[in-house]
Amino acid sequence: MTLRFYSSLTNTKEDFVPINEGEVGIYVCGMTVYDSCHLGHARAMMAFDILVKYLKYQGYKVNFIRNITDIDDKIIERAMKNNELIGDLTQRTISSMHEDFLKLGLDLPTFEPKATDHIPGMIEMIESLIEKGHAYHSSGGDVFFAVRTFPEYGKLSNKNIDDLNPGSRVVEDESKKDPLDFVLWKSAKEGEPFWDSPWGKGRPGWHIECSVMSLKNLGEHFDIHGGGPDLLFPHHENEIAQSECSSGKQFANYWLHSGLLKINGEKMSKSLGNFAMLKDLFTSYHPEVLRYYLVSSHYRSSLNFDQESLNQAKSALTRLYQTLASIEGEGSEYDQDMVTQFSVVMNDDLNTPEALSLLFQLAKLINSSEDPGQIIKYGTTLKKLSGVLGLLQDDPKMFFQFGAAIADQEIERQIALRNTARDEKDFETADKIRDSLTEQGIILDDSSEGTTWKKS
Repeated sequence: MTLRFYSSLTNTKEDFVPINEGEVGIYVCGMTVYDSCHLGHARAMMAFDILVKYLKYQGYKVNFIRNITDIDDKIIERAMKNNELIGDLTQRTISSMHEDFLKLGLDLPTFEPKATDHIPGMIEMIESLIEKGHAYHSSGGDVFFAVRTFPEYGKLSNKNIDDLNPGSRVVEDESKKDPLDFVLWKSAKEGEPFWDSPWGKGRPGWHIECSVMSLKNLGEHFDIHGGGPDLLFPHHENEIAQSECSSGKQFANYWLHSGLLKINGEKMSKSLGNFAMLKDLFTSYHPEVLRYYLVSSHYRSSLNFDQESLNQAKSALTRLYQTLASIEGEGSEYDQDMVTQFSVVMNDDLNTPEALSLLFQLAKLINSSEDPGQIIKYGTTLKKLSGVLGLLQDDPKMFFQFGAAIADQEIERQIALRNTARDEKDFETADKIRDSLTEQGIILDDSSEGTTWKKS
């Protein structure tokens, strides 16, 4: 069984052949730390968490690098808005990110480099690009990469260099020799953080960060580079250009990109104001429910966010936990046919929807079998394979208690809404809420001391 990935560089599924047998080097573009994470961020990070987990399951030694961008226009603007130091903002946001990712069951990367720790390396690469004729110091004080010195520019995004319109989102810098050129080093503006460089005080451009951090941790040529779909162009295209012009070598062998998470048909993003914060979702859903929801769709496909989908994920995961809770005893023997089928579907570009269907096949076998030995074997297999997807990692009792606690909170919320309606003489709404709760088996008791409830 050959492991295959869909590479954005060739737009085909390719057999995976690591540079060094038994080892895999992976670089994934991580977070720009100016605010808490939303579900769209988790969508991208989950794709590569599954990748790493599966490679380890297959016996590979994985060197997984996921960077942190801790200097950026958005970070500077947010720190100024909050009237706080940039370092305080980024450290607080990094801690929040780690807390969210831990709850989601994301494995820690092998190393998590920060951009501000690699400024000397960025300056060194920029100097190399200038010496080789691929970059220049402009009259405005910035350093730009000369895109047309790299004939293969556009090979990742399948864009023709003459058809590109780089100035559609920003006011074009007249000090550029070519409108397509992108910034490697920004000269310092008053009040902004800066580092000393051969071109004066300034800070790195965004794209150069990842080239240097991957070089430092994986070398000039490594196996897999990944990220969200919005990074494919221009960020990843620019990474390829500057990295390959600097080293003279192929940058990464395989390029993997996750699909978008959408809400009402639009990309979930903070700029559009249509995001669902992870911390808010954690108050209503067990973190594994969110994880199940994200892996229930293939990592490259577009996924639409809505409450119904989350509730369906909760229902499906609950059924698996109920099956797990019914098993008495533990074993060490696996159902080899299911293990083989799992590898077949996961080897096909990490087909997690098909992998989930195998988990439910195992659950069906467990629930229908009358042979205690077979039940334990199926249960052991269920636990093993679900673990590769990061599921069924909680104790069933704890999972069910979380759901019960959330349900109780929702009942209390409905009672509070009913009380407000009654205070406002809106008895029609109050009656509808009571009727709805009654249908769910919740009996209300109104008294002079307030409203209490019990389950029928």
